[in-house]
Amino acid sequence: MKILIVGGGNMGKTYARAFLHSHITSKEDLMILEKSPEKWEALAKEDLGSICKAPADCLAQADLVILAVKPQDAESLFASMKPVADPQQAFLSIMAGVKMETIAKGLGTPKIIRAMPNLPAQIGMGMTVFTSTDEVTRIELVMVQNLINTTGKSIYVEDEKLLDAATAISGSGPAYVFFFMKALIEAGRKMGFSESESELLVSQTFKGAIDLFRKDDNSCEQWIKRVASRGGTTEAALVSYSQTSLYQDIMSGAEAALARAVELGKE
Repeated sequence: MKILIVGGGNMGKTYARAFLHSHITSKEDLMILEKSPEKWEALAKEDLGSICKAPADCLAQADLVILAVKPQDAESLFASMKPVADPQQAFLSIMAGVKMETIAKGLGTPKIIRAMPNLPAQIGMGMTVFTSTDEVTRIELVMVQNLINTTGKSIYVEDEKLLDAATAISGSGPAYVFFFMKALIEAGRKMGFSESESELLVSQTFKGAIDLFRKDDNSCEQWIKRVASRGGTTEAALVSYSQTSLYQDIMSGAEAALARAVELGKE
């Protein structure tokens, strides 16, 4: 299977490295299409596969084409690719907000998969939600999910609208975690820890809590009860959070992200 990654930016290179590291493909079967001359030399040094400079040079050779470019580049990209695109090719897009119908019309091809990865994909700990048009075969979906899973975990959904929800939860989610971590790190510094000590306290606490959650069947509520003894320090913090409506504010923030994702999809 020959794979063409369109876009040699961060996510394009993330996929290329993950595919090669997992031995799911080889450099001989991997191509990267990059229009920017400034990136050609850097990509060549990484030796991730063949470097293409125009769709006509490589698109016809690909079985799967991964669109890893900015959404604002979609229209010009489709115009350059449509003359050489094959209806039998499968196209996987990670362009935020660009609907499958738009991609299919722009390329003149029916086999479209749309995915929403997140930043931790760069270290193999990503979360990706994806969907597809009816024309994509089950074998092609399995192939694509195997590729996506080289960067972490994935969920397939039938309803494309859930990709906007994934954008709000897992796509934007790392920033929410960093926001909470930043507040706790600052609290630790105010309590007397050095910056490095406070960062270690917070990062290891987050990692430990997540590992506990993943290795046990307890719900978040059950874990909270195990940590928070009556009249104790944890309960004091949780009472303070409830008085400031923090729980509802977190959900409201995610809903605001969802609303913006829907807006972007209409632009």
